Amino acid sequence: MAFDIKAKIEELIEKIKGDKSLGDRFQKDPTRTVEDLIGVDLPDDQVKSVVDAIKAKLDLSKLGDTLGGLLGKK
Repeated sequence: MAFDIKAKIEELIEKIKGDKSLGDRFQKDPTRTVEDLIGVDLPDDQVKSVVDAIKAKLDLSKLGDTLGGLLGKK
């Protein structure tokens, strides 16, 4: 079963950002959360790559929100 990993990462990011309990679960156990959400058994190194990519994008999103808040205030 082949799937577009970039599209899947974007999908998972949207799910995690849109669901606070899922976000909390991802913070506590990111590997297990990603495995459960993907529903496909991936090798550990691939799951780690997906987790790292999600973390990086979520961190950039938080940084953008923070900067937007700082820049919006006068």
